[in-house]
Amino acid sequence: MLLKISIFGKNLLMKIRVLLAVFAFTFLVSCNKDKEILNTLNEYNTSMESKGYHFGDRLNLPKEVTDNAESISISFGDKETSNLVVDPKFFTLGDNAVTFNVKKKSGEILTQDATINVFAKNPEAKLNYKIVKEYPHDPKNFVQGFQLDGNTIYESDGQNGESRILKYTLGSTTPIASTSQPEDVFSEGATIVGDKIYQLTWQNKKGFIYDKNSLKLLGEFAYPNVMGEGWGLTYDGKNLIASDGTKNIYFLDVSDPSKMVRYISVAGNTEAYDQLNELEYHKGFIYANIWQKPIILKINPQNGEVVGKFDFTEIAKLNTKDPTNDVLNGIAFKGDNMLVTGKLWSKIYEVSID
Repeated sequence: MLLKISIFGKNLLMKIRVLLAVFAFTFLVSCNKDKEILNTLNEYNTSMESKGYHFGDRLNLPKEVTDNAESISISFGDKETSNLVVDPKFFTLGDNAVTFNVKKKSGEILTQDATINVFAKNPEAKLNYKIVKEYPHDPKNFVQGFQLDGNTIYESDGQNGESRILKYTLGSTTPIASTSQPEDVFSEGATIVGDKIYQLTWQNKKGFIYDKNSLKLLGEFAYPNVMGEGWGLTYDGKNLIASDGTKNIYFLDVSDPSKMVRYISVAGNTEAYDQLNELEYHKGFIYANIWQKPIILKINPQNGEVVGKFDFTEIAKLNTKDPTNDVLNGIAFKGDNMLVTGKLWSKIYEVSID
């Protein structure tokens, strides 16, 4: 009797060992398969980052992924879609941080983070310019905002302890009026709206409103939560238009700038752009320079597509000694000509443009 029990016990133990071995093998195969699926998906996404997509393109995922999936979805924070098409309802121009959710036929879900770049369909034009006149500029001014009204320059200068709003006659460097900010304020972009001047601050999460004539401070406004910082500012006759150093440009309610009306993301045909800085609106387009680069983009305000690009390298070479500091950062218009200057530059350049 004991012998039979002993033999039965050995047989049971052997069966358990076999089952465990089979389970372990199956688990190992499954893990390796999951790894293959995720590696294949990662290789595909990495290969597409530089090539990018356009709105309307389909994401043609590898068969290794689709053949082993019951369903695939893409999530964007609180949004999710199972339609593997680059839809502007979910994607923006530029880089999009997404998560792929691959539901296997077994019900298990594999996830992988990725970046999907969406570019403009049409190539941006190379825009040309010609210097037609030069004006003096105070080389002590750390220009953050720059606009022309009539023959008067309105300028916002930055740096903690040195920030201010001032105005002076084009061709002179002597301020007609000037108002300084508190020590903890780093002034940024500014723009004219009727008889007022609106000015941003870098990290104080608020802006200032001044009387245009006297530059007397009239009030303050908070940023909408979506704006992390204040960089550039302009006005299209309806809304304030602001940048915060990302790829995004925000349209703010001029009667209450703490309210965002809409936003656009900016990209060209082969390149995503971020660190958008000084802004100027002129004849239906937004002009934006890129921080620390001698580049000014011409942007369609409806969709964020870059339609043209100026390269001011030759002008910047004459003025930039420190490429992290005294860089191009001023855009204004004098009729159809553009005025450009920069931080700590000694000149303002008037250029004719395409």
